[in-house]
Amino acid sequence: MPNMTPKKTPMPEQDPNVRNKNFEEVALGYTEEMAIEEAQRCLNCKNKPCVNGCPVGVRIPEFIQKVTQHDFAGAYQTIKMTNSLPAVCGRVCPQETQCEHNCVRGIKGEPVGIGRLERFVADWYMKNGEEKAEKVQPNGHKVAIVGAGPAGLTCAGDLAALGYSVTIFEALHTAGGVLMYGIPQFRLPKEIVQKEIASLEAKGVEIKTDMVIGKVLSVDELFEMGYEAVFIGTGAGLPNFMNIPGEGLVGTYSANEFLTRVNLMKAYLDEYDTPIIRPKNVAVVGGGNVAMDAARTAKRLGAENVYIVYRRAEEQMPARKEEIHHAKEEGIIFSLLHNPVAIHGDENGRVRAIECVEMELGEPDASGRRKPVEKKGSNFEIPVDCVVMAIGNSPNPLIRSTTEGLEANSHGCIIVNDETMATTRKGVYAAGDAVSGAATVILAMGGGKEAARSIDEYIQSK
Repeated sequence: MPNMTPKKTPMPEQDPNVRNKNFEEVALGYTEEMAIEEAQRCLNCKNKPCVNGCPVGVRIPEFIQKVTQHDFAGAYQTIKMTNSLPAVCGRVCPQETQCEHNCVRGIKGEPVGIGRLERFVADWYMKNGEEKAEKVQPNGHKVAIVGAGPAGLTCAGDLAALGYSVTIFEALHTAGGVLMYGIPQFRLPKEIVQKEIASLEAKGVEIKTDMVIGKVLSVDELFEMGYEAVFIGTGAGLPNFMNIPGEGLVGTYSANEFLTRVNLMKAYLDEYDTPIIRPKNVAVVGGGNVAMDAARTAKRLGAENVYIVYRRAEEQMPARKEEIHHAKEEGIIFSLLHNPVAIHGDENGRVRAIECVEMELGEPDASGRRKPVEKKGSNFEIPVDCVVMAIGNSPNPLIRSTTEGLEANSHGCIIVNDETMATTRKGVYAAGDAVSGAATVILAMGGGKEAARSIDEYIQSK
């Protein structure tokens, strides 16, 4: 009999006043008993609406049924049929707008905790299972992957499973892309990311770091080296700014730089000599997940007051509700319906305050959200010694500016065929944030899977 409890099995977490002072993972994960209890809430629907909400098509009811049977290894293998990064997705996917959004149990209560169960299964297998790299017969074809983020890793894994010789070229010194430099340790432990990547390498995927394609090698040179197709998954790593006075002051960061220094360069650890300001009062501008990550990170670095400055109301925030909830629990101050107009410095050129204006919501804009309108004469200052701009990113122009025949739209995103992920350059495919602009990990993975299928069809038809 299914468990008809209307609410999810609670996830154990660190106390907010403890976790906001450390970088250890906030959510502690299910025990075996908790996982089985939650899995029994699944009705194993015949038409599987949850699967339709998953960008990579995880066989959700099937893996959950295996959890109810205590077959955690079998559940893991089921997930891995379509998802090469289950421990990552179980932590950072926006399940509430995807698989869980379609869950029938959500009609009269809370949906099944699909993400929590995926995380449990992946973590259990990392501790108790043995990843066996299947021997795949090489098919004699070579593919180059540019970028070792979610899209590139997924595309590489799927192609390697088909027998392709796959090489990933990564610009940074560590593979993982946004999983390593963008998402904080307390949300996604880097050890887990590295284990997921190691499992791909065990299948024969080669990863070359410190390789900036467009500088060290061009796309043309990759073809000359014998690669029959090139996949571009370079993400959206070019930060956006507001172009207001004072953005050049010492103490103003893009969220990219701030989080990279902390996450990838481990500025939060005393044994790492990574320069970063340890601020006392911080303003983070933006309302998305990156803004929540930056604010919560600043708090953990010892900041006394951390403000989220956002020009709309909380209901319009694009961040996950869970991230907003955790931020509030940890003492982050939400300065809503406020928009920065300038950053002011002291006599030494360092940030001393951010000047904002009050906003009110008007008619809906093109996105469907009510457009914020400035209240004239409502200027005020928030005393801060650090400002983090978390208002989005754009694709880096390096690849498209050094590759002939590769077209992009007005936002700098590479143009692709939506069904095949083929670019305007023959033999070149792309997916992830380089195509869509800043989006989610799982959508990038879905694009990487589609590109892998198309690359296989392209090469086999030659």
